[in-house]
Amino acid sequence: MRLAEGWRVARDALRANRMRSGLTMLGVIIGVAAVVVLVAIGTGAKREVQQQVEGLGSNLLVVVPGRLDLGAAPAVSRLDLSDVAAVSEVVGDAALVTATVASGETVRAGTNSAFSTVQGVLETTQQVFVRELDRGAYLSSSDVDGARRVAVLGSRVASALFGDHEPIGRQVSIASVRFRVIGTFAPLGQSLGLDRDHEVHIPVTAAHRLYGTTRIDGIAVKAPDRERITVLGNLIIGELTTRHPDTEFSAITQEQILGVLGDILGVLTGVLAAIAGVSLLVGGVGVSNIMLVSVRERTREIGLRKAVGARPRDIGLQFLLEAVLLTALGGVSGMGLGIGGALLVAGLSPVPATVTGWSLALAFGVSAAVGIVFGVLPARRAGRLDPVVALRAE
Repeated sequence: MRLAEGWRVARDALRANRMRSGLTMLGVIIGVAAVVVLVAIGTGAKREVQQQVEGLGSNLLVVVPGRLDLGAAPAVSRLDLSDVAAVSEVVGDAALVTATVASGETVRAGTNSAFSTVQGVLETTQQVFVRELDRGAYLSSSDVDGARRVAVLGSRVASALFGDHEPIGRQVSIASVRFRVIGTFAPLGQSLGLDRDHEVHIPVTAAHRLYGTTRIDGIAVKAPDRERITVLGNLIIGELTTRHPDTEFSAITQEQILGVLGDILGVLTGVLAAIAGVSLLVGGVGVSNIMLVSVRERTREIGLRKAVGARPRDIGLQFLLEAVLLTALGGVSGMGLGIGGALLVAGLSPVPATVTGWSLALAFGVSAAVGIVFGVLPARRAGRLDPVVALRAE
């Protein structure tokens, strides 16, 4: 039997039982659509995290006390501003180094209030991290040296406290201490699960007075070039370990953050695809069942074909092509439904969803493979029918 003729016979057989063929394809359609949508959500989440990490800046190196391992207990920081100065000497440029001490505080202005992450920072923070201003100015070295009570507000904090009014020059209260607003950040949105628009930056020296501490939570460095970032991290850890022999330090780069988060999200995407694949398996069982029914219904037809010279493999190929055509059509329909579902999720919810070519190819390939795997048994049964017995069938 020629392949083209086999496709024509398979198409005519499916057309003869459109309702049954449509219901059989439904399981494959749902399975393929589920695979496409769930993989799109996983891929979208991965790309979203990548954009957020890259949006922090370039060539970043973050140094914190303790080990950055899952399950590791947080370490108490013994870093202070003298350690920041030592790290600046290792880097060779103090403008490439910043430090942070943070606390969650309620910021008030008149009768309005907003709970925010108040960060004590150096004047170099805006150069190390990517933070654009919407209005006003950022902290200066004189603000840090003089521990001035000035603040730069995140966009949502400024909106919550002052609405449409001009915030520059106004007073806000942080832990019952008044600060003067000198600038506001441009909207930035979420970054690694944190709302960057709910941040308030004040001089690190003013934060030390406010919190009654001299500690530094972490140090961030903007490496001069990407090639030296690992070597620079080792040098910084060596310097800090010399200054604090009883404390372990970790230096992590953006690539390492992306690697860890990418692996986690990759596993999650695989799990979601596997869960969706179960419905494809169920659809395949339905295809096999319907094809077995079709073999029984068309026993006399099979006997007649064999009587006029059709070989067992010709009969088997015909039924196998019917199963593959059934699942292939279901796969194409499922891909269309999955693309529409992914666009709907991305447009109507905060969940990111990105449809990729490899996910569509995977879904279609699996659906075609389901047709081959679950069509083999009915095809073999049809090919092995005795023509004399088949012609006697009612």
